[in-house]
Amino acid sequence: MGEMAKTLVFTGERKLEIREYPVPEVSDDKILVKIDASAICTWEQRVYTGVKKVDFPFIGGHEMTGKIIEMGKNVDRRQWKVGDRVVVGAMLPCKNCYRCKSGNEQNCENFNHSKKQEGLPEKGMGGLSSHFLANPSDLFHISNVTPEEAAITEPLSCVLHSVETAEIEFGDTVVVIGCGIMGLLHVILATKKGACVIVSDTNEERTALALKLGASHAINPAKENLEERVLEITEGLKAQVVFDTTPISAVAEEAIKVVSNNGRLVLYSSFYPDTPISISPDWLHKSGAKLLGTANSNSVDFVKATRLLSQKVVDVKPFISEVYELEDYQKAFESAVKGDKFRVIIKF
Repeated sequence: MGEMAKTLVFTGERKLEIREYPVPEVSDDKILVKIDASAICTWEQRVYTGVKKVDFPFIGGHEMTGKIIEMGKNVDRRQWKVGDRVVVGAMLPCKNCYRCKSGNEQNCENFNHSKKQEGLPEKGMGGLSSHFLANPSDLFHISNVTPEEAAITEPLSCVLHSVETAEIEFGDTVVVIGCGIMGLLHVILATKKGACVIVSDTNEERTALALKLGASHAINPAKENLEERVLEITEGLKAQVVFDTTPISAVAEEAIKVVSNNGRLVLYSSFYPDTPISISPDWLHKSGAKLLGTANSNSVDFVKATRLLSQKVVDVKPFISEVYELEDYQKAFESAVKGDKFRVIIKF
């Protein structure tokens, strides 16, 4: 028996177990990555708590990073070498449909979270595994950061896609609603785009961190009226760009009230439960505002995100809340689902 690989498998609601499997054989066109760290996304937390339905058994994990340990014979040696540090990303789009071919992999209609990855014992995205067989097209070089920081590439790439979708211009006022990890990454990127950023969250520890990270103003909507405060700060103009990073429909409806004429409202989060919101069609018509959705990220976003991290333009250290060894997976998940952390990371 050679060395065995390990993976963390969801076997039911709030049920996980470590399974061993043979280290995958490297096929001609693939690269074998030894995973160093995998972050627990809200997506995996929802699978764990049963909010997101999947067929068990299922291997989660899609915010992962590691080192190349072996390469198939057809892999381009000019681009890749054993020992390279990489993140795995953009692996769920089909890469063949109209959306993918036209540069919009993030909105692929054949997104498959439950595909069985080659070499793994069960279906699923597979990031919570010690060894992962990847297509070179799904790998991105990264350097100068710890594995824990590199594991934050995927969230950063999604926020980058959102910020670019909003087309922020110098001098814009941007409102970011929600100061979880995604909201705070929006703060960092929006300030780098030359915007004055206002954050809104009832958690004042988090808004204090937002101010440290570059936001100019913080609003606590439990104590102040969001619309009135934004009008005051912007001298009656309202915000050119508003990002709603919360999963609550009622908040999206509130967000509309602070969008300026010709402004853009970006709905970043998925919504649980997905209840409809009311919106004035006449306001939309007269204001020239845009209502935009964003989800996931594509290969271009991953390239940009890995550059931002490797070149130290963006620092994600504040978002690494806790790091656990694989054996402590139960503690890691129970801690992550409390909802008071940014990212909990499992190290292999």
